[in-house]
Amino acid sequence: MVEPAYDPELAAVLPALKGTVPVGMTADQLERYRALPFPTIEEQIGDRPVIWTDHRIPGYGGAEIVVSVIARRDHRGGGPGIYHVHGGGMVMGDRFASVGPLVEWAMKYDAVAVTVEFRRAPEHPDPVPVEDCYAGLEWMAAHADELGFDPGKLVVFGGSGGGGLAAGVTLLARDRGGPALCGQLLQCPMIDDRNETGSARRYDGVGVWDRTSNLTAWTMVLGDRRGGPDVSPYAAPARATDLGGLPPTFIDVAAAEVFRDEAVAYASAIWAAGGEAELHVWGGAFHGFYDLAPETAVARSCLAARDSWLDRLLAGRE
Repeated sequence: MVEPAYDPELAAVLPALKGTVPVGMTADQLERYRALPFPTIEEQIGDRPVIWTDHRIPGYGGAEIVVSVIARRDHRGGGPGIYHVHGGGMVMGDRFASVGPLVEWAMKYDAVAVTVEFRRAPEHPDPVPVEDCYAGLEWMAAHADELGFDPGKLVVFGGSGGGGLAAGVTLLARDRGGPALCGQLLQCPMIDDRNETGSARRYDGVGVWDRTSNLTAWTMVLGDRRGGPDVSPYAAPARATDLGGLPPTFIDVAAAEVFRDEAVAYASAIWAAGGEAELHVWGGAFHGFYDLAPETAVARSCLAARDSWLDRLLAGRE
């Protein structure tokens, strides 16, 4: 395979990531990747006046799951609500993975953020992960007054596997007449179990998350159904045949990653259904570049575009 033409700043970061990012991940390697350290919630908050509290709530089938509420210490109420689904291919990570943006938005907008500890595959295959996430969204919406946010400004946010689950939750909310969402923010979303696109076939053995890892994770989520006819659009949102009636959507993706083509197709399908979507494809970038190399120029542009969309979305709800 020809090495992707990565942005020079991003290419310089990749050697240091070797062995810590799931490239070529097989099922027997999952526990090793799960055990890798990640910044704690305390480290991500730093010295900012932001606090978090845990709540135990019913998940799918009545099992108990945990959600954490993140808000300013001097929270006044009336700001937006951000519902967060963590990344990790639906098989790794926890609710505190990559909550830095939630802390920033708590400070900037006086937002209340809720991040959900959904049960992961393979121990809990589909539909458990997406149904746990939907249960968390319903809990957040039902407690808007208690938590102190404007239910008219409720946004679902997720990246990678969390982006796929966030998209699935948004479809569930539409189809079940659930919480009304102001928007969905999907970064490098994992939404297609079939792995048949050009980008899904091209990026194997390179970058941060490749075709092999993607096939491994989707098999853990769906088992023998992966790639077959009996996969729900809530599990793999690229399977949806109707993307009408969705809230305004932000999608971004790296140009040199597995998820590129499925993300572009999802935005195109939203437009075809008459919906509103903003799409960014970041040239020379690998999966998750905005988290792994936030100091690079392309990552700064990506994060600025994300925050600009959120600014405009929320301003339209004033």
